[in-house]
Amino acid sequence: MNSPNRWVLIKRLAEITGYSEDAIRHKVKNGTWVQGRIWRKAPDGRIFVNLDEFERWVESDIRATAH
Repeated sequence: MNSPNRWVLIKRLAEITGYSEDAIRHKVKNGTWVQGRIWRKAPDGRIFVNLDEFERWVESDIRATAH
């Protein structure tokens, strides 16, 4: 994606990817995406997603992301 903004809010990720905001929140909540790598919570409590790591996740083998 090569965005100048590596970390984006859920709303922006939904706009970029087509995932719904609820689907993104679900991946965060259920552990599909690793906290600190794919997503993190800012000091104000808002959730940001790392576009570079999201892209790696999309391109990865599903078994590589399982806990």
